Amino acid sequence: MQGFNKGFLYFICAVSAMGGLLFGYDWVVIGGAKPFYELYFGIGESPLMQGVAMTTALIGCLVGAMVAGGAADRYGRKPLLMLSAVLFTVSAIGTGLFNDFTLFNIARFVGGVGIGVASALAPMYIAEVSPAEIRGRMVSLNQMTIVLGILAAQIVNMILARDTSITENMAWNVEWGWRWMFWAETLPAALFLVLSFFIPESPVFLRNEKLKMRNDKYDDLQEQSLVSEGNHISHFSSFICNRKYRRVLLLGLVIAVFQQWCGTNVIFNYAQEIFVGAGFDVDGMFINIVITGVANVIFTFVALYTIEKWGRRSLMLLGAGGLGLIYLILGTCYFFEVKGVMMVVLVVAAISVYAMTLAPVTWTLLAEIFPNRIRGIAMATCTFALWVGCCTLTFSFPSMNAALGSSGTFWIYSAICACAFIFLWNRCPETKGKSLEELEKELT
Repeated sequence: MQGFNKGFLYFICAVSAMGGLLFGYDWVVIGGAKPFYELYFGIGESPLMQGVAMTTALIGCLVGAMVAGGAADRYGRKPLLMLSAVLFTVSAIGTGLFNDFTLFNIARFVGGVGIGVASALAPMYIAEVSPAEIRGRMVSLNQMTIVLGILAAQIVNMILARDTSITENMAWNVEWGWRWMFWAETLPAALFLVLSFFIPESPVFLRNEKLKMRNDKYDDLQEQSLVSEGNHISHFSSFICNRKYRRVLLLGLVIAVFQQWCGTNVIFNYAQEIFVGAGFDVDGMFINIVITGVANVIFTFVALYTIEKWGRRSLMLLGAGGLGLIYLILGTCYFFEVKGVMMVVLVVAAISVYAMTLAPVTWTLLAEIFPNRIRGIAMATCTFALWVGCCTLTFSFPSMNAALGSSGTFWIYSAICACAFIFLWNRCPETKGKSLEELEKELT
């Protein structure tokens, strides 16, 4: 870190990572609001409409991720981060305001676009401004803010969801409680918008801003690479038709989709079904959700220290193998109708393994493995694939859970993890401590 303006670097990374904070909050808050807005809109007995409500924002994620890469290559990273802040603010207000189910879903869609943009841009921006020796840790800062946003949503949901055993409180939850869960996002969204005015453009686009963080010993070859490629606008055909990019693109797509299809995120979005199926009432559900959120934060902190010591490849293999084993046990417990604390322990174990492996390392690898020339559009393509995975996972869970039961569903997730372990063992490289230019030569 010698020769770098540490304070400035940490500031701009923290501000850009606020997109992750809002990403985490907006993504998970709906899980706590779900029992109440379903009663308000009268969709409690319709698995299809429940899936629509849970998936609308994810469709917005697809749109946001799809347009983020090309727009970022054309207009820069900073304007897109600012746009995501605006979208988060509009969505937070609108989702709680509307009384019509269609308008509710439109507002969720707008927030999803913000998530898609922020999820594609924030880790890429951080990777481009960070030195190689701490790049993994700095990109993982984005994951830290995501889990903090998740925990904030879980705590807000628990506070606002008053004792559901009291009729008057249940009526308040159905009428107003779920609205305030969404409105609480407005303050951090507005703060993100204000602070985003004070961060510079990515060095790939505004080379002079890079000099504020780097000393005169900055590598001349890397400088020339950034200068020559900084204003290049990449297109999908730039790499899909180029054989040397296909291998790294396939790697990125598999990593992105697997982060979702491993199944852990259904615990956040469908906590009600998972914990009620494990024998807990609604109040117990909210307490257990917060417990999982705390574990999520703690083990993301662990990831900040292990990602530069253990390396990306080792953590990805640990995540795939560990989750595969936990889901095998969890499915078996559901099959034999095990209830209570044992189920909470297994769910927390799954969240913990995911938080220190697949959750942060996926974003780090995606931000590292692509060449400067195509990073914007490639990152957007893989983020789009990630949200396709999330969308299909979220939409399919209610039907799978109804058809196969929780046991069958988690056994399927276990099998997916086993297949991913084999792929990662053979194809996942180690990127720890290497500059983006070194990785470009190695991987392409």
